[in-house]
Amino acid sequence: MALSRKNFIKTSGLGVLALGTASFKSGQPKNTDTTYNNHKLNIGLASFTLRKYSLDELIEITARLNIKDVAFKSVHLPYDAEKSKLSYIREKVKARGLNLYGGGVIYMQSPEDVETYFNYAENAGLPMIIGAPEHHLLPLVEEKIKKTNIRLAIHNHGPEDKIFPSPKSVYDKIKDLDDRIGLCIDVGHTFRLGLDPAEELIKYKNKLFDVHIKDIDAPVAEGNKTVLGHGKINIPSILTALREIKYTGIVAIEYEKDADHAIYGLSESIGYIRGILKTT
Repeated sequence: MALSRKNFIKTSGLGVLALGTASFKSGQPKNTDTTYNNHKLNIGLASFTLRKYSLDELIEITARLNIKDVAFKSVHLPYDAEKSKLSYIREKVKARGLNLYGGGVIYMQSPEDVETYFNYAENAGLPMIIGAPEHHLLPLVEEKIKKTNIRLAIHNHGPEDKIFPSPKSVYDKIKDLDDRIGLCIDVGHTFRLGLDPAEELIKYKNKLFDVHIKDIDAPVAEGNKTVLGHGKINIPSILTALREIKYTGIVAIEYEKDADHAIYGLSESIGYIRGILKTT
């Protein structure tokens, strides 16, 4: 598998796939309101998408897909690495033109976890943790944020999550905390709750730090992950909402299906989302 994957990365038309495709269904009329229609969105990547790929393969793939902004999962930025190793990885990806804008999702279940992962973020030079701390740890997390100036975007995980299932469950806990604590809204998990992701993005725009974008085949807890444009989430309405609120963070594609061959679905997903952006 490694050899064929390597050859695919080197020889395939990834760049062509990622430029955009005419096979999408926007379901949205063109909007001529230039107050938001010309707002540029930054399409990036959650490296969990490529969790079965090496760091070098990730760098090559993002270069061919013209992705600049990446949030690293621990498989590409190990939690237990020495500071020198973390610095090496950061400088390596920076030299290849990547912006390592955050790390996660990072779960914090104890005070020791808070200490460990904020030290990790400092050593890796991460400006933001995409995380999910237990409720009782939020005061300690806030203290660490004030000391380190590292932002925290709390990620919601849908119906199965007893801590932060929905964007509202995050907002209600952080609305009075430090301004550097905000939301990472995962549109797929939000959709599985039966909510409209576009409405949630607008509702919590003042605390919106990060967005994980994906597609799901049904608005139910058991909804399955799929390629962007193949599911039931109204992706055009999400992009329109982000333009309306002039969102300046990263729209990170998190393609979670078929991890061993994620490059195929990722390439099609990027083509779809870029096609939407060109036509709406």
